[in-house]
Amino acid sequence: MDSAAIDQFEAGRGRLASLAYRLLGSATDAEDAVQDTFLRWQAAERERIETPEAWLTKVITNLCLDRLRSAQARHERAAGAWLPEPLLKGDPMLDPADTFEQRESVSLAVLTLMERLSPVERAVYVLREAFSYSHAEIAGILDITESASQQHAHRARIRVAAERRRGNEEVDPASARRVVEEFLAAAVSGRTERLVALLTDDVTAISDGAGLGKRLLRYKTRERVASYVRAGFKPTPAKRRLAGGSPAFHIALVNGSPAVLAVVEDRVVGTVVFEVDGGKVASLHGIAAADRLARLNEAWRRHEPDAPVVDAW
Repeated sequence: MDSAAIDQFEAGRGRLASLAYRLLGSATDAEDAVQDTFLRWQAAERERIETPEAWLTKVITNLCLDRLRSAQARHERAAGAWLPEPLLKGDPMLDPADTFEQRESVSLAVLTLMERLSPVERAVYVLREAFSYSHAEIAGILDITESASQQHAHRARIRVAAERRRGNEEVDPASARRVVEEFLAAAVSGRTERLVALLTDDVTAISDGAGLGKRLLRYKTRERVASYVRAGFKPTPAKRRLAGGSPAFHIALVNGSPAVLAVVEDRVVGTVVFEVDGGKVASLHGIAAADRLARLNEAWRRHEPDAPVVDAW
């Protein structure tokens, strides 16, 4: 392969990775899909490809669909052990982020909800909402009719909107951070009543249990979520041993949402990502499995964080 062909691929690598991340919810799998796309680009008769960007988009989208349909992926998702891989603010896989719809498409809440869509519905939703492809273009990418693309997009929007726990207006980042700071203070101090007051009536919480179990932990009702949070933030010698020390707690943006990061010696050992609506917490995603935090940790080591909100736990 000549350098011009390599440069042509590299110019679009970031867009391909962002598309794959939205489709798969995993940065690791997205990188693998990009590499597989490069191998197909390398082997292709490139002089016969009229529009390289369209060709590459079609290849990576269908590679991602194959992964979503694979027996292993179906098993992991059906077993309830799947959560999106969180990404720190500034990660290129979170681009494009110019519009509300593009930012929403990488929120942990929406990535989790997209698990309820069929692979084709998910692909149409992402291509349309996050990358603004026309239905005619999507039809060509997925080898379906234009009317089928419209129908898939309609069903996907309805299903995602029906499960969303907030409106269609963007939350002010500073306001959301203040809510999370207050929530963290209540959690660390054990003020359960204050935790309950900071939760919406239909709050939900999902945790991977630090990857120690085979299934995700799910909580509903304000009282149960508050109890789960209080138990999680209550310091114990066993937790310190599991974390490898006493963590400091930082607040950062993860997938566009405010998050609490537990950090031990510049290593993120866990994160809780919040969705804030109307000045209260509408959902929480707790992630502490090391494999889900690998890319976030790489970014954190290059990051210059603010001072911890809680530095002694």
